[in-house]
Amino acid sequence: MAITEENPGYKWVGTRPIRPDGLEKVTGKARFGADLALPGMLHGKVVRSPHAHAEIVSIDTSAAEAMPGVKAVITGADFPDLAANGAHAGDIDVATNTIARDKVLYEGHVVAAVAAITREQAEAAAKAVEITYQVLPHVLTVDEAMADGAPLLHDGMITKGVDPAPEDPSNIASKILHERGDLDQGFGEADLVVEREFTTKPVHQGYIEPHAAVADANSDGRANLWCSSQGHFQMRAYTATVLGVSPGNIKVTAAEIGGGFGGKTVIYLEPLAVRLSQRAGRPVKLVMDRDEVFRATGPTSGTRIKVKMGATKDGKMTAAEVWMAYEAGAYAGSPVGAAGMTAIACYDIPNFVVEGYDVVCNKPRVAAYRAPGAPMAAFAVESVVDELARNLEIDPIDIRLANAAVEGTQASYGPKFPRIGFVETLEAIKDHPNYSEELGPNQGRGVSAGFWFNAGMMSSATVHINENGTATVVTGSPDIGGSRQSMALMAAEELGIPYESIKPVVADTETVGFNDVTGGSRVTLATGAAVVDACRLVVEDLRSRAAKTWDVELDQVEWVEGQAQHIDGAQPPLS
Repeated sequence: MAITEENPGYKWVGTRPIRPDGLEKVTGKARFGADLALPGMLHGKVVRSPHAHAEIVSIDTSAAEAMPGVKAVITGADFPDLAANGAHAGDIDVATNTIARDKVLYEGHVVAAVAAITREQAEAAAKAVEITYQVLPHVLTVDEAMADGAPLLHDGMITKGVDPAPEDPSNIASKILHERGDLDQGFGEADLVVEREFTTKPVHQGYIEPHAAVADANSDGRANLWCSSQGHFQMRAYTATVLGVSPGNIKVTAAEIGGGFGGKTVIYLEPLAVRLSQRAGRPVKLVMDRDEVFRATGPTSGTRIKVKMGATKDGKMTAAEVWMAYEAGAYAGSPVGAAGMTAIACYDIPNFVVEGYDVVCNKPRVAAYRAPGAPMAAFAVESVVDELARNLEIDPIDIRLANAAVEGTQASYGPKFPRIGFVETLEAIKDHPNYSEELGPNQGRGVSAGFWFNAGMMSSATVHINENGTATVVTGSPDIGGSRQSMALMAAEELGIPYESIKPVVADTETVGFNDVTGGSRVTLATGAAVVDACRLVVEDLRSRAAKTWDVELDQVEWVEGQAQHIDGAQPPLS
């Protein structure tokens, strides 16, 4: 039987007041990435490769530079050679994905960028940049990329996670492996074995707002940057890396964000806008159109997944074998690791092998998309679990209950689970009338399970108490799903003042301490915890001040409804 626990003790948490940003958004006053206009601002345009794989033989920008209104033209030569400086491979990938150097790796890869007085002048100048390519064979799927003799994207890519390491390069960036027990024995104990193969295509996040960035570089080497992102501290770090400067030289302000779903945790335009602004000596705005978003920004991975599972006639799973290959796009970094964690995490299976490959191909580099990597792995495994249930004539919930991971179960990827509530959730579904009621025409009913891990990461918050008793709560987490409201609710609860007296602010990178990206459902937990801690420090400080004012011990002062009160009422409240 499922049990629901409630805490009715909160005054504000659990209510649904008006969102702090609601009025601006419904009236169109909220300022998104493309809305900013600075005095003297130029318009930028990016030049993209028409080829999926090609060497850059030459780039001639002279005609573009001579066109009316053009103030700056940049290519990869205008950025530091991180490889020559011994940078980390991941940083090199970020830099060359931002703008290609010697080779383009996907159709839409940036080759150059221009800035001009008008948008039309910038577009004309972009077309005037002359680029000579030596077209190379390309690979677009994991099967093509993993085939013997496949064209290589990166000549020096040696597969990680393999011991001993391969001698020859390939398009396989890395391998992950989780295994336990005896697979042959497990399948031998099964009364039924189901084996299936699944293929999924890349799917773009489809956020409404395209990527946009505005940069204003100063003569002292510093730059102000405004962008649409899920984490402006990360944008600062990446941009600084690509430009070869200290992160402290770049101040990033988060614009409102019109959707991201994981796809705005990476940089595309930001370093280009800063470099163009430096070259032109004026602010520069770069905005992608919808075509560019689909051609050049990361979707989720295309995959090929093989699943083989065995179970006894009473539904007890005895073995599972999962093989996965995930497209990374042009650079290593597909979410195959998370997929490997997800695949059979929901179940306690004694014998298993989960094997995964991170595979590069000539497509845009993949980006996160709502539990990156997990939906494809869960779809494949859960489809086979359903087939086991059908063939064994067992209710799909019952087969999951018979094998469910519980508190103390060792996950396939290593650690033991704490309390997770999987069994309670399944029981609640089974007990609900919607599960047992008769289906109508053209109706169906399905059950599946999923998994995601927790990652608190780092967050900071500052709480200011204003002269009139209101409070300003400053964080560095871009609001992508209503987090301003969440922060205000928690602050109101802790400070004991009305929700309407809280002003939540998403500050720039110079105004608040470091915050990791908004993603993975972490902000309410992690940034919220920072807000709660900051509010409690404020209350402790105010209680201490009241105690000194009254010349009493701290334990004689309590905080009630936004006021310091003497526990015996011997002093008038202080607020």
